[in-house]
Amino acid sequence: MTLSDWPCASDRQPGPSCTRTGASSSSCIGALSRSCCAHQFPRIRASFLPAIPGTSAFHELNVRTYVYHKGVPSVWFLSLDAANRLGVWGARAFYHLPYFNARMSLNQTGNTISYSSARNDQRGTPAELQATWSIGETLPTALPGSLEFFLTERYCLDTEHNGKLYRARIHHQPWPLRSAKLDSLNSTMIESHGLPTPEGEPLLHYCEELNVEIWRLKEIQRT
Repeated sequence: MTLSDWPCASDRQPGPSCTRTGASSSSCIGALSRSCCAHQFPRIRASFLPAIPGTSAFHELNVRTYVYHKGVPSVWFLSLDAANRLGVWGARAFYHLPYFNARMSLNQTGNTISYSSARNDQRGTPAELQATWSIGETLPTALPGSLEFFLTERYCLDTEHNGKLYRARIHHQPWPLRSAKLDSLNSTMIESHGLPTPEGEPLLHYCEELNVEIWRLKEIQRT
């Protein structure tokens, strides 16, 4: 899993969907609040269900922002692309997340990873990514107050459906982070949301493996 973060021009520009539902983007050390996360989950499942063959391990690429609502830090997904049609269907049906089908590949040679994704889902704006990065050294455990803690230690996701706001609790161990360096990038993922192309080099963090459990969605009040 590799997390690429770019700073926003303003820490109060969370994106159209996020603004509509009333969640506000977070600010922390330069207002890092636009992010692409490319990964293959070794195991992700709803906490109330057993692991379902064919749905718990797949390539995924998401565009996210970091938000607070009612004082709780959370993640707001602008889009999620995955190479698993059943997983896409389930996430849309049960979590109201903006998942899209995509053709994806991941190749690793030593500490160098090449990742590509091309959306092939008529429900979303065409978007693609080709990127290569190099994995670096192991980083210390993220501590409260650090940028790494702000980016990774979030245990909720918020989403919207039919004008209502929902939240799901998430459980995972602290990310075992390593540094990473971007070697090449060609992407329209962020631009597909009508957002400007990020300026400057992104901040990369790499995580070899992370198992995730997600609780049921619960409706929350906007204010």
